[in-house]
Amino acid sequence: MSDTVLDVRNLQVQFQTNDNIVRAVDGIDFKVTRGQTLGIVGESGSGKSVTSLAIMNLVPTPPGKITNGEIWFRDAATDDRPIEPVDLLQLPPSQMRNYRGGRIAMIFQEPMSSLNPVYTIGFQLTEAIRLHRDISAAEARKQAVSSLQEVQLLPDDDKLREQAIVQLRSPGSDAASIQGKDITRQIDRIKQEILDRYPHQLSGGQIQRVMIAMAISCDPTLLIADEPTTALDVTVQSTILNLMRQLRDRRGMSMIFITHDLGVIAEIADTVAVMYRGEIVETGTVRDIFLAPQHPYTRGLLACRPTPDKRLRYLPTIADFMEVAQGDDLAEGNGNQRRTETVNPRSPQSLSSMEVEEMSEIEIATRFARLRQQQPLLVVENLQVGFPIRGAFGRTQRYAMAVNGVSFEVYPGETLGLVGESGCGKTTLSRTLMRLIEPMGGRAMFDGADILEIQGKPLRQLRRDIQIIFQDPFSSLNPRIPIGEAVTEPLKIHGRNQSRKQNRERVRYLLDRVGLNPNWIERYPHEFSGGQRQRICIARSLALNPRFIICDESVSALDVSVQAQVLNLLKELQAEFGLTYIFISHDLSVVKFMSDRIMVMNRGKVEEIGPAEMIYHSPQQEYTRKLIASIPTGNLERIGR
Repeated sequence: MSDTVLDVRNLQVQFQTNDNIVRAVDGIDFKVTRGQTLGIVGESGSGKSVTSLAIMNLVPTPPGKITNGEIWFRDAATDDRPIEPVDLLQLPPSQMRNYRGGRIAMIFQEPMSSLNPVYTIGFQLTEAIRLHRDISAAEARKQAVSSLQEVQLLPDDDKLREQAIVQLRSPGSDAASIQGKDITRQIDRIKQEILDRYPHQLSGGQIQRVMIAMAISCDPTLLIADEPTTALDVTVQSTILNLMRQLRDRRGMSMIFITHDLGVIAEIADTVAVMYRGEIVETGTVRDIFLAPQHPYTRGLLACRPTPDKRLRYLPTIADFMEVAQGDDLAEGNGNQRRTETVNPRSPQSLSSMEVEEMSEIEIATRFARLRQQQPLLVVENLQVGFPIRGAFGRTQRYAMAVNGVSFEVYPGETLGLVGESGCGKTTLSRTLMRLIEPMGGRAMFDGADILEIQGKPLRQLRRDIQIIFQDPFSSLNPRIPIGEAVTEPLKIHGRNQSRKQNRERVRYLLDRVGLNPNWIERYPHEFSGGQRQRICIARSLALNPRFIICDESVSALDVSVQAQVLNLLKELQAEFGLTYIFISHDLSVVKFMSDRIMVMNRGKVEEIGPAEMIYHSPQQEYTRKLIASIPTGNLERIGR
């Protein structure tokens, strides 16, 4: 059909490992029409990214190989471009380069590593433009500026003129006295200042805008966006999604949007393809998928994300839904073999969509009152943490206050959720409580001892009681030592090292408790998935029987299904060991599921603090309302779909 931009037929991609052949993509079919957004959703390892790499003919060879299929692409009709479809898999490399990056553009998953750190963004933008268009450097610069304006990293021409006039005006003068040539030069300086920036001088959201500008700079017919918002704050994520919708509608561009989050898909896609183990198990419109999902895997993906409107005891997981489906198949006597699923042996008894219990308002209020009847375990008063800004000769000119006068308390057995955008001071606060960063002022009392004053042996003893689970499970473990040694390490450091046999038994118990096979103690971190690594980090934090654990964005890098398993695990461990948590995240829906109270931070200060239900349903501050409005809930009525 003439309106079909991309037609993928029976695509198969496999990877050769030491032991066997893995079919990453196993015979999938889908189409993308002109101006349409197809959302491809699934967990890590489902084949989403490999599919996008196959379309771009970027599957790494070896070990990867496209073994079968056709990928028919029909370019937009212009004077100098043919409209006959071509099979991208049959094109020689020299011709494929004309399509890749020009007619089919891609935004890769990790914005921070997608740009070369030693070149300015202006150089990299103009390089991409001149690679696909035979134009001068000056013309390429104009197009780069236009692309940055389109993604709103640079103001439009009218606002640039206003900004230039403001910068040129001297006290007592008016705008009419400024000459036009001076304004033009100042506008050029403002543009050049942005173009001359290096990637490290931009935030994650700004870098993602640069990547989008680079992708649209050659006016592609098809844009592939591979997890473009996964690592971003919910507010920045909302801005990027809105920007991509505007670009698609304004340009009439087709889009493939890849993510593991169905809430994000609801915000941007027209049709959805759900991938599981290399296959597309369900396709349909956004409305069909969200209101009447047919496949149990789709129902599991929808159910395992925390829903801010409800307070569930535990989150369902993918394994729960797949078990229910397989049981039904066997009951019908259709002869299907039951697959072996990865099931957490400690998960709450066999959940299904009908069995998940919601906490009542009375139960929530009773728990909250019981917690407040105790003496606080942690009391923080007027905590201040600043980082020096150096001037001439290395002298400190001023301090950038990351934490500025923060006060709060945490009660035994409570989970205090700490939420806010990147840069608000969440991580700095947590590291200060661990004495990994020294404060400028204030007090932090833990069970009667001032964390900020003690030194030496008392500080080491305190760190037995306070542990932290860091954000990135991939860099939290030493890749050169087996996980058994990693979990044993705290015992050795704090003098609780016993015999080798006793240490191994302790490690095996901890691994079993977090849902991992105790026989894996000799394996190395690279042999585990992200969710499994995070479980290892949790096991290590439990080695010393702590009373207080700080979870610093401990699930933000995980798939929603793995995230559900880890959140359930943290709740179970809290109930079993009487743990107290500070749970840090930029995702308010996750924080609300975990927390008894929520503290909202912005620019180093506390915006508001209170019971989780009150913060979500009756926020007092505009900043909190903005955070809540940015949550991609997948509510079709809320987003007008």
